[in-house]
Amino acid sequence: MQHAQILRPRLRSFSENALAAAPYFFDLWSLPHQVEPEGDWNAWVILGGRGAGKTRAGSEWVRAQVEGASPVDIGKARRVALVGATLDQVREVMVFGESGILACSPPDRRPHWNATRKCLEWENGAEAFALSAANPESFRGPQFDAAWLDEFAKWDKAEEAWDMLQFALRLGEHPRAVLTTTPRTSPILKRLLEDPTTAVSHGSTWSNAQNLSERFLTRVERDYLGTRRGREELEGLMLLEIEGALWSYEDLDRAMVEAAPTLDRIVIAVDPPASSSAKADECGVIVVGATYQGPPEDWRAYVLEDLSIGQARPHLWAQQVIMAYERYEADLIVAEVNQGGEMVESVLRQASLLAPVKSLRASKGKGGRAEPISALYEQGRVKHVGQFDALEEQMLQMSVVGFKGSGSPDRLDALVWALTEILVEPIRDYRRPRFRVL
Repeated sequence: MQHAQILRPRLRSFSENALAAAPYFFDLWSLPHQVEPEGDWNAWVILGGRGAGKTRAGSEWVRAQVEGASPVDIGKARRVALVGATLDQVREVMVFGESGILACSPPDRRPHWNATRKCLEWENGAEAFALSAANPESFRGPQFDAAWLDEFAKWDKAEEAWDMLQFALRLGEHPRAVLTTTPRTSPILKRLLEDPTTAVSHGSTWSNAQNLSERFLTRVERDYLGTRRGREELEGLMLLEIEGALWSYEDLDRAMVEAAPTLDRIVIAVDPPASSSAKADECGVIVVGATYQGPPEDWRAYVLEDLSIGQARPHLWAQQVIMAYERYEADLIVAEVNQGGEMVESVLRQASLLAPVKSLRASKGKGGRAEPISALYEQGRVKHVGQFDALEEQMLQMSVVGFKGSGSPDRLDALVWALTEILVEPIRDYRRPRFRVL
């Protein structure tokens, strides 16, 4: 496919009528990831970042299925399912949106929206029905020869909705479905991508940059490029979890909150590097608070900030820790001393004589120490006040048998020490018998 700048010389030779029709000839403007793949596929998954042109691709595919040679000629499909997270999203994005079906259709082929039937009606008799993925049972009864599913990975009932739709896709010689979505880790999407009858296209936000605001691109590059969210939302990449990981993307998504309540205790945890050379690991510095209202089952921990610092000399990371201690008015600093021994505590003492420091030594491997912490996340007892991409990246690569990423998970180690001190140990102390029976 050719881009607009390549086509300009050719467009100058077009007649007035041809120029007026040119915006509706998608073959002239489409990007590689928007072009229907060849082959005998049953589902076509278009993975793309925000603004990559996924909606336009879905709208144009529906047009290609229902339109014939003339406005009254019959096309390849007669009954199409338009499925979104809600009926409102189908109507506002897939039908009436700036890249929706109505906007992409030329005046002589533009369908009519029948609000009562929740249906688009073409002059040649083709129809496209709006369906909500939030109500998969509504797929019983109708039957279709094509389907367009938008933002599939974000649906709450994606697997149930997909399975129900398979029973409804039963008309015509080869009923097919197109799924346009920003990727997100989900079992059903992973299953579809692994299916040999699925075709996959991929486009990033930047692949459609010519049609996007420069200010938007500058802002999202500055704020999200290189982050987990950026890889999904901008680059359109499917982030797969390692086998046996202690944390999942769903765990971390559930853990995110906008703010922490009034906290009863705050701890600063530091996992210092073994040296300060250019190749040294990071110094993990994590701030965690906790509430102790009610029984232990109601106690919660809140990750407040990741202040980890890389390739810093001892006095620099010690200053980072003490500054966090004073700013948060923390109760305690906990520090791993396996590699630094007395030096770690001495450096912190030099930075502040008043800050209380508790030295900790690891008696288990990293995976063993992290396992009870991951259980707290599964139980919903740990929350993240915001998103900590570098820390969460390490969490997603930690398994029971050890860390699967490169380097050392110093941020995660500091998190484990902090949560052990502020939540695990208090729960153990609460449940520990207070009297010894002889």
